[in-house]
Amino acid sequence: MQLAVTARNWTRRWIRRRQGADAGVVRLHRGRIYILPTRLGVVFAAMLLAMLLGSLNYANNLGLALTFLLGALGLVSMHACHRNLDGLSITAAGTEPPFAGQPAVFRLRFGNPSLAPRIDVEVVEPGGDTRVLSLPAEEDRNVQVTLPTRRRGRVRLERFEVASRYPFGLFRAWAVVHPATDCLVYPRPATAAPEPPRAAADGASQARQPGEEDFAGLKDYHPGDPPRRIAWKAHARGGDLLVKEFAGDDAPANLFDLDSAPGPDLESRLAVLCRWVVDADARGDAYGMRLPGSDFPTAPGQAQRRRCLDALARFGDPEAHRG
Repeated sequence: MQLAVTARNWTRRWIRRRQGADAGVVRLHRGRIYILPTRLGVVFAAMLLAMLLGSLNYANNLGLALTFLLGALGLVSMHACHRNLDGLSITAAGTEPPFAGQPAVFRLRFGNPSLAPRIDVEVVEPGGDTRVLSLPAEEDRNVQVTLPTRRRGRVRLERFEVASRYPFGLFRAWAVVHPATDCLVYPRPATAAPEPPRAAADGASQARQPGEEDFAGLKDYHPGDPPRRIAWKAHARGGDLLVKEFAGDDAPANLFDLDSAPGPDLESRLAVLCRWVVDADARGDAYGMRLPGSDFPTAPGQAQRRRCLDALARFGDPEAHRG
């Protein structure tokens, strides 16, 4: 068992030195596709050898003809298995940052520029899970590769395999891709966090804070306006997308400051900040955030959420972990 692990690790290092890192569009060609018989292929070869010896011993011409026919079929399947990967293109198609503890998803774009379809192409994740796809002629398909995450920062997709056992499973052809692409991992939101202190942020007030007791009219919708303020009934009647306004006194905006976040250590305080950001965004609030060395002015919407969570993930430049 130990010998097998050592051999596998040595092989992986040799392939990495031979190929180097893959940047941009990766095109599989004959020089980087490896092929070996599967267990079924070894049994098939042993059966052919037994058939050949028996046919020669008994001078059975029909047995010899069948042996050579099956041998030719095996050679054709080897060529078809290798050809099933030759020419495929692979491109990184983006990531979606998860929270720590959730799997990081890497989107890959597989392209088949040839006129022949590619059947049952396997994408093997670093953890061993396999996704299977078929590519019609001159078409593309998206595939997701996942990696587990344990902490915030960056997780790198160091390698994955593209393999094929098509058409008969007698051979396995595979290629190793080293995309060197990474994904941000947000801190895991604290499960129990106190209410954030409320203070005016840059003299701004919350977008949602005008008093909601007195309806003041409708205004045009702008990106970032809370969805619950949209006048859906008016929109359903065929009108433009409008937002309800209410009269009342403004209240201070949310300003999330690392210095005011409770917790025994830095990671716990970042988790509390993450919880405040996630909850404020879910409510449609406007909010700002302050970290040592960077300030984020008050704003609502998904763009503000992304900016703040990205900053929390990168804060202190924690060591990236690899897949």
